[in-house]
Amino acid sequence: MKKPKLSFWQIWNLSFGFLGVQIGYSLQNSNTSSIFEALGAEVSHLSYFWLAAPLAGMIVQPLVGMFSDGTWTRFGRRIPYIFAGALISTAALLLMPNCPVLLAFAPLAIGAFILLFMDLSFNVTMQPFRALVADMLDDSQKTQGYVVQTFLINLGAVIGAFLPLIMTWMGVSDESVPGQVPDHIAYSYYAGGVLLLLTVLVTVFRTREYPPKEFAEYNGLQYDGQLARDGRETDGKPGFIALLRNMPKVMLQLGVTQFFSWAALFLMWTYLKPAITGNVFDPASGLVLSDGETQTWVGVLNGIYPIPACIVSIFLGRIAARYGNKVVYAACLLCGALGFSGLLVIHNQYLMMLPMVGIGIAWAGILAMPYSILSRDVQAANMGAYMGIFNFTITIPQIVIGLTGGMIVKWIFGSDAVWMLGLAGVFMLLAAVSVAFVKDGNK
Repeated sequence: MKKPKLSFWQIWNLSFGFLGVQIGYSLQNSNTSSIFEALGAEVSHLSYFWLAAPLAGMIVQPLVGMFSDGTWTRFGRRIPYIFAGALISTAALLLMPNCPVLLAFAPLAIGAFILLFMDLSFNVTMQPFRALVADMLDDSQKTQGYVVQTFLINLGAVIGAFLPLIMTWMGVSDESVPGQVPDHIAYSYYAGGVLLLLTVLVTVFRTREYPPKEFAEYNGLQYDGQLARDGRETDGKPGFIALLRNMPKVMLQLGVTQFFSWAALFLMWTYLKPAITGNVFDPASGLVLSDGETQTWVGVLNGIYPIPACIVSIFLGRIAARYGNKVVYAACLLCGALGFSGLLVIHNQYLMMLPMVGIGIAWAGILAMPYSILSRDVQAANMGAYMGIFNFTITIPQIVIGLTGGMIVKWIFGSDAVWMLGLAGVFMLLAAVSVAFVKDGNK
């Protein structure tokens, strides 16, 4: 029995809450390094603070996936986790700009704690969205579902990245004061928290998940009166080790590509600000940008790459249907490698937008193609758990770079962070090459 075909707006509502989550995540990506530098952190220590995100994802996403697989309530299977995570995420965004006030004698410590708190809640919120698309859509609509999700993620990234600039246009000060979070960043976090909660409420109230009996019928599973089971496990609830043992091979193959691509992205998020500080000039005046102007421009650059990603994602499904997921995936990653190369040689403030186009195309492929390939090889009853486990391929490279990045930039590159962007380009090139070894079951 096939799942019913959903309309475009039903598919849109499935992922609309991800728009708000990505606004918050984009604010974090663009401003975390600057916030901690303002609070006194050294550039060689920045990668350690960034470890909060992948560590939170590694712990939370598999647990949320496993628990949500077995959660059947009148509110749905994934929706309760999405809603609860959104409430906590909103609180974290409101607290982050106030860390110097919350613990004045140790602002870095409280900032690191709130960052971890924020990342835990982001992961609780975003993990079920991946499984929700797979739960609700037939195989013929899954690529479309993940493409729509990719579009919304990138739209959220644009909004989050540009919020600080919008605040300065509204007259909010961008003055950088040691020991304080700039006002335009603080107000951006407040606005991001409100938008996150509002968008998630759209998904919560506009999505009706399949009840367990109906879900079992659509997926050819056994139904025991409460849970849908696949019939291959005696208790229907395989443990974590059993899930790892029965992991689809394509997940491991994709893991190699994911390692290199996410390592490259993590390097950019961590080191873009220190890499371009003192190296970017305004072509109109010929002057090097100040620290405050550089931080605002980092937000602009982080808001540029999701724009081509939005545009590409509209056509990604059609192109993949014609040429295959692997060809499209590899081509996207190659564009990212070229983009990182461009960041090494361009110092003109406005021309730096061009490399971000290539990185944006890579970002579109990274957000859609792996999930489209993987979702067809995963059992429906364990979709949440495997989507959570697949998150290891995102968090492990970030943890590796977080632990080694400080040593690399200090001892290999002489504290010149711009070469970390060159390393990111090498990683993205390796990711593109590794796609050749992925076995895509979609014919």
